[in-house]
Amino acid sequence: MKMDHFGMRLVRSAVASLALGSLIVVGGMASAQAEKLRIGNEGTYPPFSIVDSTGAVVGVEPDLAREVCKRMNVECEIVAIDFKALIPSMLQGKFDLIATQLAPTPERAEKGLFSRPVVYNPTTFVVPASSDWTFTSEGLAGKKIGLQRGAATIKYIETHFPNSMEFVLYDNPDQIKLDLLAGRIDLTFDSKINWTVELINKPEGKDWKLGGGDHWLGDPSVPEDKRGFSWFVRKDSQELLDRVNLALEEIIADCTYTKIRAKYLDAPSLKEDADCVAKMN
Repeated sequence: MKMDHFGMRLVRSAVASLALGSLIVVGGMASAQAEKLRIGNEGTYPPFSIVDSTGAVVGVEPDLAREVCKRMNVECEIVAIDFKALIPSMLQGKFDLIATQLAPTPERAEKGLFSRPVVYNPTTFVVPASSDWTFTSEGLAGKKIGLQRGAATIKYIETHFPNSMEFVLYDNPDQIKLDLLAGRIDLTFDSKINWTVELINKPEGKDWKLGGGDHWLGDPSVPEDKRGFSWFVRKDSQELLDRVNLALEEIIADCTYTKIRAKYLDAPSLKEDADCVAKMN
């Protein structure tokens, strides 16, 4: 049976609609795929980063990263790798964002862009409770100090305590803690919050103390009230950084940051976090 002119028009219209629909679906799939944010995290920095018994990456920063992805309406993929490999892997394009707190040093600023601060976590020494060392090159001469590979602490100690201590390098703080407790190293120099929570406040920390005051590892030109550790993106990712910063600002302002932090850590880790605690109490 021959189809009249009107029928042919209907067929053509239906075919065109199907083609357009297919393009929309394919375009939508491509857009969804493009909106997958790949995030690098070290996974061994409690209480900020932990790989739990199921293999999931949790802690203050992974949970905060998931909330950022939610606010940005993108899918999150969080990958845990050694700290020392985070920046090289991001620069190679293996992920888009480092959601592990980094000190904003001039050396790192040459390689990428820093987010707004996500935590203020000054660096300090962990030393035997019985020690009365002076924290100078002379006072620490000959001591074995445990430091994390790839961390800004190495350059800081080389600069401010030159030719004084023997460096023993480790992949993560757990390894440092084991050797510290076993007496294979004399001290470490690392983040105050982490070591307070993971050693000093625990029974096994009774023979240890913090010493030498708080140290800022970032750019010394940053004013004290603006200091804090940040997340990191490639230099070609300014648009992504702007979106991440906007989400972080919202999360901090509406006190969601404080609720996330409180799951893992008792004390505030940003000035705005402390302000939220005061408002919520």
